[in-house]
Amino acid sequence: MKTNERRNLARRIFASAVGSVLPERLISGSVALQDNELRILDTVHRLRQDQKVHVFGSGKASVGMAKSLLALLQERVAGGVIVTSQLTGDDLSPLVVVRGSHPVPDEQSIKGAALLIEGLSALDPEDFFIYLLSGGSSALIEKPVPTITLIEMQETTRLLLHTNVPIQKINAVRKHLSMVKGGRLGQCTRASGAVLVISDVIGDDLSVIGSGPLYYDETSYQQCREILEHAAIWDKVPPGVRSVISSGVKGDIPETPKKQKDSISHYLLGTNRIALDQARRTAEEAGLKSYILTASLAGEAREVAKDLVALAINVSSHNEPFKPPVCLLSGGETTVTVRGEGKGGRNQELALAALAEIGRQDNILLLSGGTDGIDGNSSAAGAIADSGFFMEGSRQGLAIDLFLQENNSNAFFQAVGGLLETGPTGTNVMDIALLIIDKEEL
Repeated sequence: MKTNERRNLARRIFASAVGSVLPERLISGSVALQDNELRILDTVHRLRQDQKVHVFGSGKASVGMAKSLLALLQERVAGGVIVTSQLTGDDLSPLVVVRGSHPVPDEQSIKGAALLIEGLSALDPEDFFIYLLSGGSSALIEKPVPTITLIEMQETTRLLLHTNVPIQKINAVRKHLSMVKGGRLGQCTRASGAVLVISDVIGDDLSVIGSGPLYYDETSYQQCREILEHAAIWDKVPPGVRSVISSGVKGDIPETPKKQKDSISHYLLGTNRIALDQARRTAEEAGLKSYILTASLAGEAREVAKDLVALAINVSSHNEPFKPPVCLLSGGETTVTVRGEGKGGRNQELALAALAEIGRQDNILLLSGGTDGIDGNSSAAGAIADSGFFMEGSRQGLAIDLFLQENNSNAFFQAVGGLLETGPTGTNVMDIALLIIDKEEL
């Protein structure tokens, strides 16, 4: 396979994976309304004659989910609030749409949370709501506990994001500093409801996705302190944050809810595994044997890159554990310890570290991309690494190590032409990393 053919196929595989988890596809395949029966997956919710449904939501996929749900429910939507990361201009009336901030909450995130609390609190016990939850919600909606300021919450969030702390642990801390996370948003309503979820976390843990605003929380204040101490930032977080966590450890303030409300059900509609399955089908339709390695890819992006390329080289050289040509798929979410001032994200960093390992070996390609279309602080979804981009970097005198030191992977791939650019996709099921290993040319 020629270099451009390999690159085009990789892009096509990635695009098909993202397409399989777009909100309109997930909603239309999971939700149906017939007369007064609202079916969500295998469960039927019976509505009263002419009963309307209140619709709320938060996350990167919330607008797409809401648009599809409105088309399905039509005049049976009573109203509601959607908090999203990107305003698309779509008419979602009678819903109110506001933009929050990601990955660090701001005043708009406070506004979004206030509108959700107000709307859910106003419902009566006989009312029914649907909440559309997806990745990004943890930052998009926020109401800090009374003794913490927004500035303190922002500083704590930045410290966690820049210290290679996994998202599960970041969300454990955020839940204990917030009035809308860890099940606390669900406590403010008397109505019954259904939460439709697109997962952006490894293991699809409902208590972690969006920090589980309507679920329940299994973590504790003690664990929060241990997380911050292990990350060596306990003494760096604001004093107000330390005070809240210390009070919680002593039992002076209530814990987050530890039991799910019987009146609220959760339904998992979209996952990374769904995207990986579609990617595998697309690769095989193109005549390429394909295998899913894992949907739990995690760890420091640079180290994961080395492991993936080492596997690819072993496949190429020894036909083990797979015989080329082959496509190997992984999904999950790596982390980056930020030390430089450059632009990029975990996918571009993974691809750049992989490029250093691939070098001039011309039968191996790696693509790493975020299914939301936005990687880190850049506008790219990720990047592609192969020998062609390595040699172009060498021709331009670009030193991969220096770009990695500055966490400036975006600039490198922009210079050599290896960026994966999709624009915001309207969904989010973590990342996809794919390897294509061809037979070596003799």
